[in-house]
Amino acid sequence: MGEVELGPAGPLEPPEPPEAPASRRPGGIRVLKRTMKRNGSRHCLNRRSRFGSRERDWLREDVKRGCVYLYGADTATAAAASASATASSSDLHLVLCTVDTPASEICAGEGRERLYLQLHGDLVRRLEPTERPLQIVYDYLSRLGFDDPVRIQEEAANPDLGCMLRFYGEKPCQMDHLDRILLSGIYNVRKGKTQLHKWAERLVVLCGTCLIVSSVKDCQTGKMHILPLVGGKVEEVKRRQYCLAFSSAGAQAQTYHVSFETLAEYQRWQRQSSKVVSQRISTVDLSCHSLEEVPEHLFYSQDITYLNLRHNFMQLERPGGLDTFYKFSQLKGLNLSHNKLGSFPVLLCEISTLTELNLSCNGFHDLPSQIGNLLNLQTLCLDGNFLTTLPEELGNLQQLSSLGISFNNFSQIPKVYEKLTMLDKVVMAGNQLEVLNLEVLNCMSHVKHVDLRMNHLKTMVIENLEGNKYITHMDLRDNQLTDLDLSSLCNLEQLHCERNQLRELTLSGFSLRTLYANSNRLTAVNVYPVPSLLTSLELSRNLLECVPDWACEAKKIEILDVSYNLLTEIPMRILSSLSLRKLMVGHNHVQNLPALVEHIPLEVLDIQHNLLTRLPDTLFSKALNKLNKLEQLEELNLSGNKLKTIPTTIANCKRLHTLVAHSNHISIFPEILQLPQIQFVDLSCNDLTEILIPESLPATLQDLDLTGNTNLVLEHKTLDTFSHITTLKIDQKPLPTTDSTVTSTFWSHGLAEMAGQRNKLCISALAVDNFAEGVGAVYGMFDGDRNEELPRLLQCTMADVLLEEVQQSTNDTVFMAHTFLVSHRKLGMAGQKLGSSALLCYIRPDTADPTSSFSLTVANVGTCQAVLCRSGKPLPLSKVFSLEQDPEEAQRVKDQKAIITEDNKVNGVTCCTRLLGCTYLYPWILPKPHISSTPLTIQDELLILGNKALWEHLSYTEAVNAVCHVQDPLAAAKKLCTLAQSYGCQDNVGAMVVYLNVGEEGCTCEMNGLTLPGPVGFASTAAIKDPPKPTTPSSSSGIASEFSSEMSTSEVSSEVGSTASDEHNTVGLDAALLSRPERRCSLHPTPTSGVFQRQPSCATFSSNQSDNGLDSDDDQPVEGVMTNGSKVEVEVDIHCCRGRQLENSLTLRENFPIPCLEERARGLVFGIRRQNSVNSGILLPVNKDKTELQKSPSTSCLYGKKLSNGSIVPLEDSLNLIEVATEAPRKKTGYFAAPAQLEPEDQFVVPRDLEEEVKEQMKHHQESRPEPDSSEEGRTELAEEFDTAL
Repeated sequence: MGEVELGPAGPLEPPEPPEAPASRRPGGIRVLKRTMKRNGSRHCLNRRSRFGSRERDWLREDVKRGCVYLYGADTATAAAASASATASSSDLHLVLCTVDTPASEICAGEGRERLYLQLHGDLVRRLEPTERPLQIVYDYLSRLGFDDPVRIQEEAANPDLGCMLRFYGEKPCQMDHLDRILLSGIYNVRKGKTQLHKWAERLVVLCGTCLIVSSVKDCQTGKMHILPLVGGKVEEVKRRQYCLAFSSAGAQAQTYHVSFETLAEYQRWQRQSSKVVSQRISTVDLSCHSLEEVPEHLFYSQDITYLNLRHNFMQLERPGGLDTFYKFSQLKGLNLSHNKLGSFPVLLCEISTLTELNLSCNGFHDLPSQIGNLLNLQTLCLDGNFLTTLPEELGNLQQLSSLGISFNNFSQIPKVYEKLTMLDKVVMAGNQLEVLNLEVLNCMSHVKHVDLRMNHLKTMVIENLEGNKYITHMDLRDNQLTDLDLSSLCNLEQLHCERNQLRELTLSGFSLRTLYANSNRLTAVNVYPVPSLLTSLELSRNLLECVPDWACEAKKIEILDVSYNLLTEIPMRILSSLSLRKLMVGHNHVQNLPALVEHIPLEVLDIQHNLLTRLPDTLFSKALNKLNKLEQLEELNLSGNKLKTIPTTIANCKRLHTLVAHSNHISIFPEILQLPQIQFVDLSCNDLTEILIPESLPATLQDLDLTGNTNLVLEHKTLDTFSHITTLKIDQKPLPTTDSTVTSTFWSHGLAEMAGQRNKLCISALAVDNFAEGVGAVYGMFDGDRNEELPRLLQCTMADVLLEEVQQSTNDTVFMAHTFLVSHRKLGMAGQKLGSSALLCYIRPDTADPTSSFSLTVANVGTCQAVLCRSGKPLPLSKVFSLEQDPEEAQRVKDQKAIITEDNKVNGVTCCTRLLGCTYLYPWILPKPHISSTPLTIQDELLILGNKALWEHLSYTEAVNAVCHVQDPLAAAKKLCTLAQSYGCQDNVGAMVVYLNVGEEGCTCEMNGLTLPGPVGFASTAAIKDPPKPTTPSSSSGIASEFSSEMSTSEVSSEVGSTASDEHNTVGLDAALLSRPERRCSLHPTPTSGVFQRQPSCATFSSNQSDNGLDSDDDQPVEGVMTNGSKVEVEVDIHCCRGRQLENSLTLRENFPIPCLEERARGLVFGIRRQNSVNSGILLPVNKDKTELQKSPSTSCLYGKKLSNGSIVPLEDSLNLIEVATEAPRKKTGYFAAPAQLEPEDQFVVPRDLEEEVKEQMKHHQESRPEPDSSEEGRTELAEEFDTAL
């Protein structure tokens, strides 16, 4: 176990174990040092081996106490280091401390000079003496999403946290994490050209343009020799086999001799190092090196012109710090971004040769006036700081042509821009501007491009009518503008104003070429004069009721997108345009298309999801000039309309290669198989009956989708003709099914995943129908975007994590949040650079809401979403964490000074603001999920889970409507994916459909109206519910029971005419004196307090039945009920009987009364139980009395069938008086005594059209029997009850 070293007793330490040797440590901290053998790349200790009982007790006393793992430097050794060297120093120190313990105190106790902190396996920085390591860990976990102080303390003590946050006693060398490493290995090395130095084993790394030599032991502490090779020499050493001499350039050149073991290694090093030597010395890249100062040898290189020190921890006052950079006399470019400098290094202003300076993301709040001394500066990047103003001296930089001040805290455009006449762009994205003042821009005649996206612009100010003749491009995306009038910008060529709240837009059309105004609330767009140069107009997702008139008159317009609006017609002038090549009018209310007169060069026509019932017959015919009207047409999308036919003249479109016309009413296959260039045809979900196939199909045809045409039958000859098609989608023939195969559970799922046009599938799904011993279900969807590793890891681990968290907390918000955060940690090194969206849905019994049976808890990060179908309407349960759809998250990322690129991605990586993984983007990307809980009701029909690609192409309503009438969840999931691909989805798409049936009709507990007959009379019943909708699988069908696993076969009689034994009767009489708890099903679990334990037993009662479906003693058959004469069994738990005599109950088997209307008035009603394992039609009395419920775990199998997946399906009341009655399977010899597997022929069904007639016959049969006497009526109230699983 290693030794335990203790400090002096004090308030910061636990009591000393008497068996441990004590040694004094400065500062009163406690250190537990464990020597660990390396197991792969994992460094973990189980909880018992980490602490003793006294240490754990000490930690529990105060949540501000904790443990810091102090790793040795060897844990970051390069992969080439030997295993023996690694194991020799592989010790791990566990330091017990508090959140107030500074790093200096831990260093003193450990005998270290300083501590180092590594985040996400990447950069390593030195901790200041006053920094508190445990507080750093606690703050990190709190920002991740942990709220409970006790849980934070537990997580901080988990060694797996080292993949995200790790402390070192010595500075490690992160060589195996650097992409610049070209070659590395351990070889014999001799320094110098003479024989004075000896050969020694060293770690040699060819990294970038340098040769790094260090001892195997000291390579982690930063003690290394760096030999710059640019301009140097690589020579063969002839006196020694396989040996190279590496020499640097310059007067003080150094030489290292490296001896290789094999010829292959020798040649590989010589070839690679020769390329490095031949490079120019002007550029030095030392980014991501965790440097605090530059190597000393760089100051001797007089020819360095560009120095890249991005992502380091450069200091000011050090021998190689920033204050010494003035020594680079020829330096022209310097990149110091992401160094967390805090303040501007003033001495950099003395490097007069600088022309390019990048100081972004350094936490600057102001700039010094000395920056005006950099007269040669041409490019200055200050993005991602906290600047609010710019000094006036910046105006002295007359050669400055590029100034970046995005993502700072400016509230107005700095006036210094007026002096910087060489600047032609104002780039101020992500600041805090609230007013767009055009007067300030009018004073800057040199500015042509203005980028003000992602500010807080709400209003615009124009003080005079003087126009601006200089601005040509303006970007106002992602602001809060409601009205925008830029008519004064007479030379405006391009405008981006997406994702505002615009209701009206006014522009000048003199120079307008492109306009992007998607995702607003526009009802009017005014452009004057008519934009004669306009080529692209995008107005989708607005509230436009008509296409603007000026757009119809634009002579050069090529692209027009007005989809997702309120259009009712397409102007004839638009379809007559001689320049229009792409027209997008999908998702509107267009009912008719105008008839074309002339030939137009339209290439893409998208009119999907409108109200079209027919297309003009002359749409594809020839024009007056004998050219086809749509001769240039290449893509045609007619999906989601009400078309019955496609004109035969479509055969004139010789260039058509894509036809998408799914979800219509097309009954005649269009004449498209003769088109020479046809490639993709989608006619799914129509009414096709046959296909007329030409003698030969075009060789270009690649994809033909005919799914969803229920009346279409393809002959073998037709299938042979289609055999050469790459992708042929047709409906599979349904397998013959019987009622015996129908199982009724509370939920069932189907999953479909399609890769699209990508060569790998980066989606994984999780589906556990019997989660937590069958009392719940878990479904999940994981989308890794471009990586497939993380989704698979989450698929394998997340259910186990949820199960652990559910056992620790009953609060759904707590255990769901912890599930995501722990899964984020468990991703380990794979989650450092990769990320994944995640969606998790957990169905469990609802203990909080007594009116609900189950509750659904949904948690998600990223772009995967879940939608619940309630009463046929979609109910979104998730939140999309993306910059475009979540302004709050976008503001959070901006406040933390992330750089959001023009394609709306955080640091150019991802558009999501919350993911599992991507720890290197902390704190911008977090794993804390959005969580929502909702009780499930009988109105909840299905649940849809989908990834980003699915919901980008399908609306919630469309998805629900598409699958609400599909009986098979797998077919429903496939249909959703097919629809998304039909709408142009080319990415990975995944969908999971979960059918729900958790209404009260699935209840089998007595509180919902089910009690079994006693020996004397019957109890009352509740009203019978209506049958469920056919679109949702009913849980009332296929409910079955099995014998408890505690029963033995000896308890069941298998002889002909067997009855309960005397022993059973005696037990039943004794048990009758005890009060029996009311039975509950899985829908209504009882509280855990007062659990009544019992020993279940079972007796089987058999009776002969005639072919008319009644007992042999009955004279009158029931018409409409068909049977095959099998036996009827009643399984009785005789330990739960109560009454005077058990024998009285046996008479019910022969004299089973049928209720009349008068008896129903007294509360007597029977229901037929449908069973899956016994399958016998049994008339059961049901009781409406409500008593206090107690549940016995030992009888869980009696109340429901245990399915093959482990879930328990409870019994339930029938929804109709007579719905489906099935008999027990027939056997060749004797009667059976245990539930057997159902055979297809052993069943009988009462058709729905005969139900009333059957009820009437039963009524007459009951009326012919004598009325029970009053004494029997009185005894009815004290009826005996059998707790029986039927």
